[in-house]
Amino acid sequence: MAGAHATQSPSWRDARAGLRDIAPAAIAAIPIGLLFGAVAVSKGMSALEVGLMSVLVFAGGAQFAAIESWIQPAPILTLAFATFLINARHILMGASLSSKMTLSRPQKLAAMFFMTDETWALSERRARERPVTGAYWLAMGVVLFANWVLMTTLGAVLGSFLGDPARLGADFAFTALFIGLVAGFGRSRVTLVTVAISAIVAALVHVTVGAPWHVASGALAGIAAAYWAAGWKTRE
Repeated sequence: MAGAHATQSPSWRDARAGLRDIAPAAIAAIPIGLLFGAVAVSKGMSALEVGLMSVLVFAGGAQFAAIESWIQPAPILTLAFATFLINARHILMGASLSSKMTLSRPQKLAAMFFMTDETWALSERRARERPVTGAYWLAMGVVLFANWVLMTTLGAVLGSFLGDPARLGADFAFTALFIGLVAGFGRSRVTLVTVAISAIVAALVHVTVGAPWHVASGALAGIAAAYWAAGWKTRE
């Protein structure tokens, strides 16, 4: 076995690391995907439409926001604007991660289709020690993508037989996972200030204005807080 490990290519080792790192997120996505499929069917979508939406969009938060506003005929402009607000954070996430990936520009553009909060956070953490290779990113992205498409479609097929995952707290699985990922970034003053201000602003906007404005507000507040806290640290 030791000899086999020694002869593994770097790409294969990176892919295995990606599979290992993304496994908890893929497991946490199972009840969320099932829940989305069941809710989408209750709004009048077919199982085929649910699966196709997951393949083309692949954005859990945006899909939930869209389905909550889903009526017949669908309000396209409203759905598009809400989706833009929710996913605007990906602009900053992509800019942060781009320089840490060992891919060409066209490859990076294609790879960003698979970017989620989880794949981004795991890649940022890995980038502290080594560059993020295509094998590592692809292993995470493809597994999470395939898992999401399968679970949302299965949830649509099973429909009302599933019951409500919130009864078991399963709807909190992704939130709990991401809290753990954020905690792994360390406890520096800049990190703590950024996370705290972003969370407070997002919560206040959610209570006073409502979704999806809290996502963009929290992101912008976090950027401002990080800039301010980093400058404060430099002056010290």
